[in-house]
Amino acid sequence: MRDPKHAFRVAIIGGGPAGLIAAHHLGDTCQVQLFDRDRILGRKFLVAGDGGLNITNSAVGEDLIAHFSPIDRMRPMLEAFGPGALRGWLASMGIPTFVGSSGRVFPQRGIKPAEVLKAIIDAVKAKGVVIHTGHRFVGFDETVRPVIANGEEQRSIEADAYLFALGGASWARTGSTGEWRSAFDGIGVGTIPFQASNCGVEVPMPGNLRPHIGKPLKNIAVSCGDKVVRGELTITEHGLEGNAIYPVVPEVRAQLNVHGTAELLIDLKPDLTAERINEKLRDATWKERTAALHLDRPSLALLKALTPMERYLDGRYLAEDVKRVRVPVHALRPIDEAISTVGGIAMDEVSGDLSLKRHPHLFVAGEMLDWDAPTGGFLLQAAFSMGRWAAEGIQRRG
Repeated sequence: MRDPKHAFRVAIIGGGPAGLIAAHHLGDTCQVQLFDRDRILGRKFLVAGDGGLNITNSAVGEDLIAHFSPIDRMRPMLEAFGPGALRGWLASMGIPTFVGSSGRVFPQRGIKPAEVLKAIIDAVKAKGVVIHTGHRFVGFDETVRPVIANGEEQRSIEADAYLFALGGASWARTGSTGEWRSAFDGIGVGTIPFQASNCGVEVPMPGNLRPHIGKPLKNIAVSCGDKVVRGELTITEHGLEGNAIYPVVPEVRAQLNVHGTAELLIDLKPDLTAERINEKLRDATWKERTAALHLDRPSLALLKALTPMERYLDGRYLAEDVKRVRVPVHALRPIDEAISTVGGIAMDEVSGDLSLKRHPHLFVAGEMLDWDAPTGGFLLQAAFSMGRWAAEGIQRRG
């Protein structure tokens, strides 16, 4: 146990997953204070739990690591504290978990997200961590100590090390606004403008697609560049979204950044080869063709809308077109609609322990840093892994 008079002092700014797990890890050996701008900790964590709290994924080894970028920076943190360790940590607080579909891991049925958050906060408090809610980070003083505002009062925080876990720019209504970038720019830390990730894409919406807004296309495959994803998508007012779209967003974003446009390819029948489709169509009349392929109305509408009319009516290329619906993408949906963001503090700005190279007493974790991962439990896993990793780096300083 720590000696309060001589303990290493740590201030954590941000009460989301990264900040909370760091506080819990440091509580035994350090004198820890945690500051958050909201009156309630973990608001974004609770939003993530809408419809079920997908807290991690059961993937292991290279199957896990492959979901993250940059791989070289994320690997050691995920290997040190991966899904198994996170599930064990939660179990120690009375939160058992189970593996659902597609390897997604959830709290045991009947346990609400608010109960998970309360268990974590209670465990943090039990370590003697002092929590200050309603305290907002506003910048740095002349000695590069963080300045916190509580109402009209502002003060610099005294500590031996500081951990920032303020989030990126998604879900701004939860307090994750990304406004902190200017403060870090001001102390010479290189930051990158935020961009949406895990979001919908904007595509032309011909009139015949509008009756199908809100309808899903199931069991399809979406590709962009070398990335291919099986799943489903939904037709939206502005384009497409869904679990088959989100994982290819990094490739779409890269094409948009370079060329201003991007292209998706959608395979409406990923379980059939073009040759097998041609066999099914060989003796079918025009009216029988869609029935032979079991194409539902939204899929047929998408195929018709995005295939040149002469080619569509010709029919000789139907097998090829079913396997390769070419979808032009004009933009990603706005950050306000994104599940996560990329950008923030460049990875080159932090050392291996997540301390800033220019200011080694400052550590950073979570979505403040420039990394990416898909949905499916990987985003929360990374936040917990990075918070734990940064805490261990701080502990070595003490």
